[in-house]
Amino acid sequence: MTTVLVIDDSPSEMAKFRDMLVKNNFHVLEASNGEQGCSMAVAHLPDVILMDVVMPEMNGFQATRKITRDKATAHIPVVIISTKSQETDRVWGKRQGAKEYLTKPVTEAELVRIIKSVTE
Repeated sequence: MTTVLVIDDSPSEMAKFRDMLVKNNFHVLEASNGEQGCSMAVAHLPDVILMDVVMPEMNGFQATRKITRDKATAHIPVVIISTKSQETDRVWGKRQGAKEYLTKPVTEAELVRIIKSVTE
C-alpha cells in the first residue's frame, strides 16, 4: 500500500485529501505545517508527499527544499498542491525539488494519476 504524507494547514483541505486518498487505498499520514511535515518525512519515509505552499512559519517551498536536499528523504517525490497558480510559483516549486505542481482544487482522478506517475 502506498503511503502518502499530506502537509497542509487547512483542516478542510486535509479532510478532502484524506477522503480521496483513503477511497483509493492509500495509507495517509498528516502534518499540519512544514516543520512537522519535514520531521514526519524523516520518521516515516512515505512513498510520496503532497505539499501545500501557504503555511505559517515554514512554507511549502521551504519544506520542499529541506526534504529534497536531505539525504534521508531526497528520494521521496514531493507534489506541491497550492492555490498559488502563477507560472513563477510553478517554476519556483520545481526549483525547490518538487516533481509536480498542481493548482487547487484538484480532482480525485488527477490526484490519483499524479501520485501513481511519481511513485511508479
